[in-house]
Amino acid sequence: MPRYIVFNKPYGVPSQFSDPAGEFGLTLRDYVPVPEVYPVGRLDRDSEGLLLLTGDGLLQHRLTDPRFAHPKTYLAQVEGVPRDSDLEPLRRGVVIQGRRTLPAGARLLAEEPPLWPRTPPIRFRKAIPTAWLEIVLREGRNRQVRRMSAAVGLPTLRLVRWALGPLTVAGLDPGAWRELDARDLLELKKLASTPATGAGGSRGK
Repeated sequence: MPRYIVFNKPYGVPSQFSDPAGEFGLTLRDYVPVPEVYPVGRLDRDSEGLLLLTGDGLLQHRLTDPRFAHPKTYLAQVEGVPRDSDLEPLRRGVVIQGRRTLPAGARLLAEEPPLWPRTPPIRFRKAIPTAWLEIVLREGRNRQVRRMSAAVGLPTLRLVRWALGPLTVAGLDPGAWRELDARDLLELKKLASTPATGAGGSRGK
């Protein structure tokens, strides 16, 4: 039977179990010693948060194939404090790497979300205030959130994938994981069963 795991990936850890060149130090294997599970999509080394691991090939395909695009929620700490109107380009779609993104959900959070401390912490600059955004994507182009925020003048300092559809990393410390319960799995498979059109591929953020 396939296993289904939600992992809270720490900053600096690659989305892979092996390190043949010895360049990473720690990999997923150091945190999730479970055989025959593989990452669904990617999360870049300098991003944190939810990474789904499973050996269910059909579910992996449905969650990463462009025809089956599903909402992924990110919390992004950015330089500057935008007005709501500054986020409108993200909601319409912005051009990055020569192609326009799909419309995204984007809102300014009223206060800093209750996240774990990042290790190492971001570098603060007293003269430049920061703000937190919630961004919801239905595509997954390479480093998309960072490129989108930069395109509207809001460079990303810290990026956390908080949710994939109904799944979140609430209650998981960095490096911790849990297996999906029956209800989580039912909701995830329901999400994966509905095709979506016009989405991009699933790659790292």
